[in-house]
Amino acid sequence: MQFTLADIWHHTGLFARLIIFTLAIMSVASLVVMAERIIVFRKTRSDSRNFAAKMGAILAKGDLTTAANTNLGKDVGHLGRVINSGLTAYRISPGNKDLAVESVARALERQAQREVQSLKRGLGLLATVGSTAPFVGLLGTTMGIVNAFQLMAAAGSGGLATISAGISEALITTAFGLLVAIPAVMAYNFLQGWVDARSVDISESSNEFLDVVARHVGGGSHAA
Repeated sequence: MQFTLADIWHHTGLFARLIIFTLAIMSVASLVVMAERIIVFRKTRSDSRNFAAKMGAILAKGDLTTAANTNLGKDVGHLGRVINSGLTAYRISPGNKDLAVESVARALERQAQREVQSLKRGLGLLATVGSTAPFVGLLGTTMGIVNAFQLMAAAGSGGLATISAGISEALITTAFGLLVAIPAVMAYNFLQGWVDARSVDISESSNEFLDVVARHVGGGSHAA
């Protein structure tokens, strides 16, 4: 037996092949999640920046009534959806200052939680693949080593030469498991860090918007 991937695959048993197929499915799933999240993150970041530039110019004038009645379309990103929820709450809130500010604050918080959860979609799969793929590979290795020793016992002879083919066959599943897990863990850490950063952005923007509402309502210019 030559120790090449093709030859090792040719001599791999059914159980090891099932392990490899399982790891291949996990790898494809994680790659799909990575690509989908990167595309979504890039788009929502771009849309949020465009919304911030347009809405920021309106809010800078302190005209919340105009801002509340301004429709910037559906593609406003995660930040736009949060601020729009606050504007909607402001538009339908009562004239009482405290009640209006509290209503806007609750609306901002609810939508912020929804947006963060939406951004986290699929990250659980990456975490699962990253944490379980090495163990799935190790399972294949363990069974492969058991089979190698069973073959050695059946042959009635020992030595490394007798079980080297079985050991190499077994270890390939662990190597494959690590190859699947390492990119998944790296992608999870990167994407989770991105979500955490956007969560901070949402919180800061929500607080700034709430300050604008409080000043506007406090000035007595609130119009439902």
